[in-house]
This record gives sequence, C-alpha cells and structure tokens, in this order.
Amino acid sequence: MANPTENELLEGMRLVLQNSTPSSLEAAELATRLFPFKPYCLVEQWTIFRADLTPDELTRVHAADHLPLFMFAHKVIEDSRGRFQPGDWVRSSMCVTFDEGVMFETKNTIYVLMGPGHEQTASLKTIFSFF
Repeated sequence: MANPTENELLEGMRLVLQNSTPSSLEAAELATRLFPFKPYCLVEQWTIFRADLTPDELTRVHAADHLPLFMFAHKVIEDSRGRFQPGDWVRSSMCVTFDEGVMFETKNTIYVLMGPGHEQTASLKTIFSFF
C-alpha cells in the first residue's frame, strides 16, 4: 500500500513540459555566459515542484525573494563543480528565478533543464522527502 507522499505524487496532476534546450555543450556555454559567477548543473528527467503553500507561507517566500518552486532531476548530465556525478539524482533548494522554462536558478546553482520534464504541485513534506 502506498504512503500518503507516494499517493500525492502518483495521483497529482502533472503537466508535461517540453523545452528546446540545445546540446549539452551549448547549454553549458549559455549558463556560463548568462550566469558567469555561478556553478551550473545540466539535468534530464526533471520535475518542477510547485509548493502547495498557505497564503501566509507564500508571503514569506516572496518576502525572501524566492519562488515556491523546487526542482528534482533523476539524472545529472554534468555539474560544473563536480558536486554531482553523471547519472546522480539531485533536488534543488528553493528557486530564485525560472527563466524561459530552461534556466532554474537557486541561490547557489543554475540548473539547466534538458529535454522533456514535468511540473507538479506537491506539499513541502513531499518535496523534502526527496533526500
């Protein structure tokens, strides 16, 4: 029997997203050009989780200059600082900017979303269960 977190992921509505990400080399060059002082991480098989927050929680998130978004990827392609190995999974911290559905920026990293992915609403409990 599935636990409540699994039920939320399996039964929740998922929006399929397709972007026009260039090759890995072009994506790395773009990330370096647009964000020259931040490490980047190229990822595939990704999901953007929109946190299901109360109005008060959402106000606090926006006051901290964040968006209520987290990224989870099943597959790292390349990490510019070698923090993650190719094939590893990764979950981001909260988003700062999400540019054109490709560049997902957190305080410390630019995640370049390669290929198709999903967007889904989930509770913070579910999002933080990916560790």
